[in-house]
Amino acid sequence: MDILTIILFIGIIAAFGIGYLVRKNIAEGKIKNAELTATTIVNDAVKEGETLKKEILFDAKEESLKLKESLEKDNRERRAELQKLENRLIQKEENLEKKLTNLERSEESLARKSKELEKKQEKVESMYDEQVKELERISGLTYEEAKEILLEDISKDTRQEAAIMIRQIEAESKATADKKAKELIAQSIQRCAADHVAEQTITVVNLPNDEMKGRIIGREGRNIRTLETLTGIDLIIDDTPEAVILSGFDPIRREVARLSLEKLIIDGRIHPARIEEMVKKSQKEVDNHIKEVGEQACFDTGIHGLHPEIVRLLGRLKYRTSYGQNVLKHSIEVSHLAGIMAAELDGNIKIAKRAGLLHDIGKAIDHEVEGPHVEIGVNVLKKYKENKNVIHAVEAHHGDVEARTMEAVLVQSADAISAARPGARRETLVSYIQRLQELETIAMSFDGVEKSYAIQAGREVRIMVKPNEVNDDEMILLSRDIAKKIEAEMEYPGNIKVNLIRETRASDYAK
Repeated sequence: MDILTIILFIGIIAAFGIGYLVRKNIAEGKIKNAELTATTIVNDAVKEGETLKKEILFDAKEESLKLKESLEKDNRERRAELQKLENRLIQKEENLEKKLTNLERSEESLARKSKELEKKQEKVESMYDEQVKELERISGLTYEEAKEILLEDISKDTRQEAAIMIRQIEAESKATADKKAKELIAQSIQRCAADHVAEQTITVVNLPNDEMKGRIIGREGRNIRTLETLTGIDLIIDDTPEAVILSGFDPIRREVARLSLEKLIIDGRIHPARIEEMVKKSQKEVDNHIKEVGEQACFDTGIHGLHPEIVRLLGRLKYRTSYGQNVLKHSIEVSHLAGIMAAELDGNIKIAKRAGLLHDIGKAIDHEVEGPHVEIGVNVLKKYKENKNVIHAVEAHHGDVEARTMEAVLVQSADAISAARPGARRETLVSYIQRLQELETIAMSFDGVEKSYAIQAGREVRIMVKPNEVNDDEMILLSRDIAKKIEAEMEYPGNIKVNLIRETRASDYAK
């Protein structure tokens, strides 16, 4: 309605405007014609407005019908989906009700069975208690006492039978020794030690004459056996004229054995008691020499104020090698190198030299204390309240911690320079010594073991047991257990002989 009114209004205005202009420009006679024309125009405009109105109303009705049909279709689809969902929910509710009913029935059944089992259990326990009381009354022993006696008897019988079986098996294996001929090939490979290993693990003791070899061996080998047992060093007496070879991976033990043997040769009295006395004296001499060597190392490097125990550990490094390189000489060299570099870089020369000398101090006792030598060395230096900067340089010299000072970096560099010299280190020797040390460690891990020595280039481990804790039958089982652990934890060519020794002594004085 508004649009038509506007159109009519516009038309009327236009008509009046046109009439006004026509009347003004044309003669008054023509006014009537203009009015007729205007009337015609207005009528035409009214007709066109009505036609347009009808068309718009028709289009609007069609659009409303389409929208109504679309909405009705969507409603029908949604109602169908809702009906489906409702049917599903009803079905699920019915299933849940059925399951709940079944569960209730199962719970009731389980409750009944549980009550029945409890009654039976109570009955069984009461019958068991009655039987135990009756057995205790008949035997005169309590349950715990009978259990201990039974376990003890079973343990004794089992160990005894196991020892007998092992003896029988060993006897059978000895009787069929020819079948083991192929194993000798593997053993022969191990007998061929590399030259640089032999040079680093043996010491030659010269004799005044070949008759002395028989005296060193003693009646039925008692002298040589005593010396080997006390020092842990293997004595090789062969066709070499006027010479005895001492073989062992531990240089300190080898030095003790050398001094003891030289003293016995000079003294002339060679028997087990005298050997024991000379070994103790030689051990004291070696300890004093270690202290002197440590003091000399401090003097050569110009380092003072070290704790006496640290000085002693430095001396022990003389008898320690790492990849074929003498650790004490290496430490002194690192000390000098670190000091020279610190002087060139305006660093702390004393700290650098002190840390260089002490950087491998943990290697003096790394076969006695578990852990890497860096950690052991740091703990030792902390124990004796060494300078914090020195401890940090020692801790960082293998990159285990980040170097925070110039001196720590210089010790790292000096250590690498000293180790990287051509011919400074030999990998084979250190792996060989590590294998022997591991062999002794495995043997010492068992209860009842007093001492253990790896001899014959690692082909034999000689173990002294405590006679009060291990008897003859248990020795067989112990040797078997040690052998099994060696097989499980080590890699080695050929065979390793596990030799257990049990010795008891009795002494008295005639007054």
